[in-house]
Amino acid sequence: MSTQIPPPSSHALEAEVLRTRADLAAAIDELTTRLSPGYQASRIAHEAKQAASDAGAMATGKFGDKNGPAQDPRRARNAKVLIGATLGLVVLGTAVAVTAVLRRARG
Repeated sequence: MSTQIPPPSSHALEAEVLRTRADLAAAIDELTTRLSPGYQASRIAHEAKQAASDAGAMATGKFGDKNGPAQDPRRARNAKVLIGATLGLVVLGTAVAVTAVLRRARG
């Protein structure tokens, strides 16, 4: 006993094609937005500002607040990276300054 499935009607096929086109257009729009240099720059700027704010929260002890960066591992990592990079630049600047002073003192 084999039951044959009737072929879809032309209206059903047309509706499926329209749905597929709409889905494809939405996917293309989303990819275009995600790959846009302006969008990427905006996102990076926002994350940098948020990391600076989170680093300030770490310094003031508000890091573990209910909506703080400790709840989001990526935000916590960004804040720690920013603090590490800042400390690294301070150490490098100090080393350069000390080296310059010592060279001048030697003559």
